[in-house]
Amino acid sequence: MKNIIAIASFAAILLVSCTSKAPVATAAPAVSASTPEQIAQGKTIFENSCGRCHKLPDPASHNSVQWVGIMNSMAPKAKLTDEQHQWVYDYIVSVKK
Repeated sequence: MKNIIAIASFAAILLVSCTSKAPVATAAPAVSASTPEQIAQGKTIFENSCGRCHKLPDPASHNSVQWVGIMNSMAPKAKLTDEQHQWVYDYIVSVKK
């Protein structure tokens, strides 16, 4: 009985290790949903709302994925609307280009 379990386990491991790996999808950079005017407004909001409580971070100090988390935690504290949140994010990401 132990031999059957050992053989079955070995066969399962062998099958799993021999299967091809699914290609990993890489996220393409999101295209800005904001107009140039809205991005300019995002800059103003960033400087005034964010700068009111702390030193402004350098947009290049984090990647776009990290900025999502930062923005999601800070936007409610700054009482940003969803639109303002998007404009500030688009501004920050556009500065890095």
